[in-house]
Amino acid sequence: MDQALTRRRFLARSGAGAAGAALVSLMPFAPAEAAPDDLARAIKEVVGSARLNTGKVTLDIAPLVENGNTVPMKVMVESPMTAKDHVKAIHVFNEKNPQPYVLNATLGPRAGRAAIATHIKLRESQKIVAVAEFSDGTFWTAGADVIVTIAACVEDLLQ
Repeated sequence: MDQALTRRRFLARSGAGAAGAALVSLMPFAPAEAAPDDLARAIKEVVGSARLNTGKVTLDIAPLVENGNTVPMKVMVESPMTAKDHVKAIHVFNEKNPQPYVLNATLGPRAGRAAIATHIKLRESQKIVAVAEFSDGTFWTAGADVIVTIAACVEDLLQ
C-alpha cells in the first residue's frame, strides 16, 4: 500500500510540474535588447571624456553572415608595442545584443602585436565597434555594419 501511495504522489507531482512547464511555454517571450543609446553609453564608460579617433584600428568581420551563432571577427591595431607606445586594451561593442559590451582584451608591450581573433554571437543585423586604448591615453576606433540572416539564439523559436 505504501508503494502505491508513493507512486501516486510521484505521478501527481510530475503532472503538476508538467502543467507548470506548459503554462510557462505559453507565456510571451521577449528577450532583452540593447539599443543604440546603450552602445554609446557603454563606449563612454570605457573612454570617458576622451576623444575617439578613427584610424589605427582594423575590424575584420564579414558584412554578411549566415548564422549569428558564431561570427568570426579579428581586431588589429597599428602599434609598435614598445614600453612607451603600446595598446593597453582592445574593447569590442555591439549595438543590438542584450548587452552592448562584447569583450575586453588587456594587452601590454610584451604582447608583440596588438591583435585579437574570436567568434561572437549576433542576435540580429547590427553595428560592431572596436576601440583600442593606447598607453598615452588616446582611444582609436573602427566600426562595421553586419547583416545577419539567421539570428543567434532564435533557431529554436523558428521550429
